[in-house]
Amino acid sequence: MNDSKGGLMASEAQKPLLSVLSGKRQDPVPIWMMRQAGRHLPEYLELRSRAKDFLDFCYTPSLATEATLQPIQRYDMDGAILFADILLILDALGQTVRFEKGVGPIVQTVEAGQRLNTVPPQKAAERLSPVYETVSRVSSRLDPSKTLIGFAGAPWTVALYAIEGRGGTDKSTARIWAHQYPAELDLLLDDIVEATALYMQAQVEAGANALMMFESWAEGLPNDVFEQIVILPNRKLVSRLNELGVDVPIIGFPRGAAAMLPAYARETGVNAVGLDTSVVPAFVNREIPMQFPVQGHLDPLLLLAGGIAMERRVEELLESYRDRPHIFNLGHGVLPQTPIPHVEKVVQTVRNWKR
Repeated sequence: MNDSKGGLMASEAQKPLLSVLSGKRQDPVPIWMMRQAGRHLPEYLELRSRAKDFLDFCYTPSLATEATLQPIQRYDMDGAILFADILLILDALGQTVRFEKGVGPIVQTVEAGQRLNTVPPQKAAERLSPVYETVSRVSSRLDPSKTLIGFAGAPWTVALYAIEGRGGTDKSTARIWAHQYPAELDLLLDDIVEATALYMQAQVEAGANALMMFESWAEGLPNDVFEQIVILPNRKLVSRLNELGVDVPIIGFPRGAAAMLPAYARETGVNAVGLDTSVVPAFVNREIPMQFPVQGHLDPLLLLAGGIAMERRVEELLESYRDRPHIFNLGHGVLPQTPIPHVEKVVQTVRNWKR
């Protein structure tokens, strides 16, 4: 517990989502959705048109604040997640980052076996001051019952973009790095850990009540490699945050972790885990202690499809996690084509469900 602006002492009692992250069961189950602020909302598209490009959008606090708050205003979600991007940290570290329409992010790559040493971590964190301004603005406008979630990309995922140069690949180049340059990759991950820890610390100081680490590319790794490049760097990041005095809850989201999920939950020091679409509830309840909070994991494609099948699955997930701290969410982000009434129906179903 602490009494900082983003801490638990002053706000846990009135924020249901934050209470779940501290290990307490809440009914109704709190709900928010990854990528809830985004392209499925017409108000977001209008807001996006005011920025010259996506990075400008992220770095303009007035726009990013509105994008963060839009899904709270429309859906009354329990959590507002900071509108930003996991690649801002690479931009701050001196790697050129740009976003191409229809392609996605394009990142300046590091040479095989090299490090990110253009900008020192402290300087990189300072470069991200517009993000902290966004957090502060959102915090000042958010209803006291809502939890403000800061976030960053987890180390391996950020490193993968620096190595591969983009998403949408088979990840083989980065994975070959893990085999051919393990010592060098460890140093690269350490650079990212330090810069990310300072970045997340500043988000908490600006008003974030909780943090989330997105390890979006954790799938398909051999267990020994997973231990080395996912679990160990995530543990280092959590430990570094603790050293910096950050004690708000941390959600880890190792998408695609599969059988390694229990080890991740057990060994990294996170306070909760996000569950991807493919996770089996019975496996979670068998392998992860029942007092450990979980978040997830409706299929975004089912949210898009809607109908009775969607409602039934929502109720199945709520029933599956009825005896543990649970935050309802998706297994990945809201898709751009998702109809707004489908999101509204999920929120209504979660709010009305009773144990």
